Amino acid sequence: MTVQLEIDLGAIAGNWRYLAGLNQGETAAVVKADAYGLGAAQVAPALAQAGCRTFFTAHLAEAVALRPLLPGARLLVLNGLEPHAAADFIAHDIIPVLCSLEEIAQWQAAAVRLERRLTAFLHVETGLNRLALPRRDFEALRDDRALLEGVAVDTVMTHLIAGEAPEDERNQQQLRDFLAMAAAFPGAKRSIANSPGSFLGVDFHLDLTRPGAALYGLNTNTAQAHPMLPVVRLSAPILQVRAVPAGEGVGYGGTWRAARPSRIATIGVGYADGLHRALSSRATAYFDDTPVPLVGRVSMDLATFDVTDVAANPGDELVLLGPRHGADELAREAGTIGYEILTSLGRRYHRRYINA
Repeated sequence: MTVQLEIDLGAIAGNWRYLAGLNQGETAAVVKADAYGLGAAQVAPALAQAGCRTFFTAHLAEAVALRPLLPGARLLVLNGLEPHAAADFIAHDIIPVLCSLEEIAQWQAAAVRLERRLTAFLHVETGLNRLALPRRDFEALRDDRALLEGVAVDTVMTHLIAGEAPEDERNQQQLRDFLAMAAAFPGAKRSIANSPGSFLGVDFHLDLTRPGAALYGLNTNTAQAHPMLPVVRLSAPILQVRAVPAGEGVGYGGTWRAARPSRIATIGVGYADGLHRALSSRATAYFDDTPVPLVGRVSMDLATFDVTDVAANPGDELVLLGPRHGADELAREAGTIGYEILTSLGRRYHRRYINA
């Protein structure tokens, strides 16, 4: 009996095709953090087969690992150009997303050494105040094009602050600010839309959208019906069912006590597997079509569920993630976001990829 994580590559590809159909520009795929925990080595080739040609990672090592699997694709690193890393970018044909004047200078120096122009994306700051070219540095770059000599700026990009909230006025303000900044680089393409931005309308699509979470079935815009296909199913066999008398506690600290004679099922999934301890006495699993509550504290390797009202027995399956109860629902129970649920999925699961 194994805990099984089933990942539907066909659904991920279908989600990419849906998003690509929303706009007339290019649609990339963000596959950072091991494709949001689902396995970049499997997910990225499936997306390439679906037609994706541009992929974003966060770190250089992620892109280097994917390069042999994505011949001919564009690979970009969102976290910028690390010191002394230019040679590795060039050797593996990976494009940096430049975020500072220092990074631009490094890339320019590499271009001078090679006596050829080197392609880059330029990430400009429009209000997130995280990792991007600050406005003061952008103005220096705008006013002194010698700073970019040898650097071919393919695309100017920025990142939305509140794309998941369509009514937030900052979205339109960011778009206006970004378009004004991008105009300083005639001929360069423009990119502002992540997954939430993909649903803000065609004004935000521009030349390149960069969906990540939506590819993996997460709902990134709660203001409208969720159109993405579910892509994961996590199920665990019941290891033991125990009769617990009324008044007795379950799990560490006995934080949950049975209000009636109860049947408590134990499964081999815990916080070491991504079932967060915050889900103690808050999460839900499904037995067939019936929800069953998690009771007591989640421990490192085990969790317990109240199956008093269903005919569940050892060897039967509880579904922790699936079409009825996805990562977004589990995230709400944990007080977090679906992104964290997916990227926390443990390595001890038996992973099965379907519809490749």
